[in-house]
Amino acid sequence: MNLSNYYIRGRLFPTILTSIPLLIFLNLIVAKFYHDKLSEIFNILPLITNLGLSTALIFLMVQLNRLIAKEIFQRFYFQDELKMPTTNHLLWKDNFFEQTIKEKIQTKINAKFEIKIQNLTEEQADELKSRKQIVTAVSQIRNALRDNKLLLQHNIEYGFFRNLIGGSLIAMIFSFFIFIYGLSTEQQNFKFIGISLAIVYLIPIILSKPLIRRFGNYYSKILYEQFLSI
Repeated sequence: MNLSNYYIRGRLFPTILTSIPLLIFLNLIVAKFYHDKLSEIFNILPLITNLGLSTALIFLMVQLNRLIAKEIFQRFYFQDELKMPTTNHLLWKDNFFEQTIKEKIQTKINAKFEIKIQNLTEEQADELKSRKQIVTAVSQIRNALRDNKLLLQHNIEYGFFRNLIGGSLIAMIFSFFIFIYGLSTEQQNFKFIGISLAIVYLIPIILSKPLIRRFGNYYSKILYEQFLSI
């Protein structure tokens, strides 16, 4: 496994933060059902089992959080990449960049990648085609800036919050499981933990749209600035 800086900070860290309800549910609730039987075999076996399973689940959650973040939140807000800030900001109708800056970016895209993005009249006639052209161009720009440290930092920040939001959805589900368990067994501590965690993880979900857009805008700005500088 390639434990890159992006993987650790952009994917693993948000997964650890959002795995707390899952680990509580696994080690304090589910483990009770098999702890006694395992203890009869060997006293330390339950600990090894819980730690090993917890670690395996965290790495599984890394993949699952990213999938949920991309396929639910990012797809819902941005329609894959067609409406991402990096796409919107190069449309002539968008006001994020000045027209002269967009002209410079598009001229350089054409010169470097031989991709000619539609002019204003063509965009108005077929905006979807313009968006698809920009998506293709952005992919090429990312490849050209693969080793850019400043862009990587902003990519990590965007990835962190995107994956945190995806993980928060799963975390909320397991928080409710903990609450329901506390309710059914009349254990106040589990009820309190469950409802408290559910509220904590609800916050990133409520703020998901402005968070993703904000860090998406930052990333877009740095992407095109760095592209113009090479």
